[in-house]
Amino acid sequence: MVRTLRTNLRGHGFQVETAETAGDAIASYERRQPDLVVLDLNLPDGDGFEVVRRIREHSGTPIIVLSARGGETDKVNALDLGADDYMTKPFGIDELLARIRVALRHVARPSTGTEPRISSGELVVDLERREVTVGDRMVHLTPTEYDLLKVFVTNPNKVLTDRMLLQQVWGPDYGDESHYLHVYVARLRRKIEEDPQDPAHLITEPGVGYRFRSDEL
Repeated sequence: MVRTLRTNLRGHGFQVETAETAGDAIASYERRQPDLVVLDLNLPDGDGFEVVRRIREHSGTPIIVLSARGGETDKVNALDLGADDYMTKPFGIDELLARIRVALRHVARPSTGTEPRISSGELVVDLERREVTVGDRMVHLTPTEYDLLKVFVTNPNKVLTDRMLLQQVWGPDYGDESHYLHVYVARLRRKIEEDPQDPAHLITEPGVGYRFRSDEL
């Protein structure tokens, strides 16, 4: 599969470096600092989950997991560790290319230079700099986490359905992938809420979606 993917991706204009083991993948990542990682969970010297964990310790580089393991637990674990997307085998190269484009858009979106700073309590989102702070603490978000938070803060006090959030952040093909959204909202709560179990900002609307609660926006 590695050889086929390398050939196809290079044929579509991507520069590609491959690794056969978890150790080589981590070493290659640290050496090359790629724009995106495509990762299999089943590696000869370990589990791909550890590769996701190691990358997320230092970077928000988009990670797409490709795996024959299609169970809900594996998907949620990968997303919870910081993967941006999860595809099960077999898959089509056109679908992979589409998901790569979505992942790279989260990184490459330029600032217009006119976007505001939005605040709610101690939470401040600087849309021009793509920076988030809570009080004096800088909050480190992955590109996908940031894009999801941006949708929330630019639609204050509105109920946003799961489908709408998924399609705005991940794209039109993701409207039914609710587990993506639930994992990412949980991650955002851990990073921006004083008490993630009793959130002040990211409020669940049962059976519908979520709402960003703010008295200041």
